[in-house]
Amino acid sequence: MALTGRAAAVALAGVLVVLAVRSWLAVAGLAIALLAGVALDLLLAAAIRPLQLNRSGDTTVRLGETATVTLTIANPGHRPLRATIRDAWPPSAGAVPSRVTIAIPAGRQAQAVITLTPTRRGDRNADRVTVRSTGPLGLAARQGKHVIPWTVRALPPFRSRRHLPEKLSRLRELDGMHRSLIRGQGSEFDSLREYVPGDDVRSIDWRGTARHQQVLVRTWRPERDRRIIIVLDTGRTSAGRVADAPRLDTSMDAALLLAALAVRAGDRVDLLAMDRQIRARVIATPRPDVLRAFTAAMAPIEAELIESDSAAMAGVILAHARQRCLVVLLTDLNPAALTEGLLPHIPLLASRHILLLGSVADPRLDELAAARGNATAVYAAAAAETARAARASLAATLRHHGVTVVDAPPDRLPPALADAYLDLKAAGRL
Repeated sequence: MALTGRAAAVALAGVLVVLAVRSWLAVAGLAIALLAGVALDLLLAAAIRPLQLNRSGDTTVRLGETATVTLTIANPGHRPLRATIRDAWPPSAGAVPSRVTIAIPAGRQAQAVITLTPTRRGDRNADRVTVRSTGPLGLAARQGKHVIPWTVRALPPFRSRRHLPEKLSRLRELDGMHRSLIRGQGSEFDSLREYVPGDDVRSIDWRGTARHQQVLVRTWRPERDRRIIIVLDTGRTSAGRVADAPRLDTSMDAALLLAALAVRAGDRVDLLAMDRQIRARVIATPRPDVLRAFTAAMAPIEAELIESDSAAMAGVILAHARQRCLVVLLTDLNPAALTEGLLPHIPLLASRHILLLGSVADPRLDELAAARGNATAVYAAAAAETARAARASLAATLRHHGVTVVDAPPDRLPPALADAYLDLKAAGRL
């Protein structure tokens, strides 16, 4: 049972009357009348339990976009339903409106449309639906709840999609569609053309030169059907926020752009997300379904506040990749974590695979390093310079082992990682 604001207003008006009359009979009469009205409302209000509720609508939405869920309420009873409906969702679901007032005649049904704009990735589960059925006098209401399960999964937003046309244009050039044929060890042979100054003499085709009595060079095109394994580090370093977003979210955005580009290039793309255990795995997915599978697998992943098991990560990579392929590690270029963790396993991985490491750089370090306004700023600048030097030293060590390192701010990491992938193709390494 619930009393309404109208009951409070009636009670307040009665108090004013009692103060004016100053009679105990008036008090008793007012109380009896108010209680009778409340009892009548509770008696005539539509029952809550027989109501039939169900949901329909969207089950997935990209972060920042809007989904709609329709709540259908059927009133099979013999009394009309005048009610306020509260459909409870987690605050991060961004559900509006929070309450809906409806009137449903007996034997009819009505719908309430709830709009959701999630502010975080992952699954957003609907909680209970609370129905407050008001009587005809509007003094009191019956109240009950129904549990109608529904889940809306907020997918990664893929903001870096805007870079895809530019990267595809460069890919087409590498693929020979714009007559920009390249040369490089390990690429697929395409055709012969006449030698021009500046060409690598190692590309000269001597048999063709002898037959045509002019110097000819081989042209190559990037190979297709290469395998790429993208590894997301979901350990504690991925939980740090850079530019108001977790490093893990930026890494996901970079992974989606790289996957979209690689699929267009004809390569096979797999995904692993792990810290001390595997959090997500997308293996051997058909190319048309890669992006859909990646976004669905990434959506519920959250960074775990534990140290990643680098030995286990290296073992999983080697177990999944028997033949030489491109392994893209998306982790933080953190000297303390990598020196004791992943770095000892890099030589083995680099001997068997091509390694590309992507890391989210904090632009705040550059701002702090440039500040000289007062003593506090100078100390902060010194700390920032130390941090930058440590990251640069670690990156140099990784490059010494043959790892391609991309350390860029959040807005630049996805296109920079895609450029590194295209550079490997242009060099004939992939």
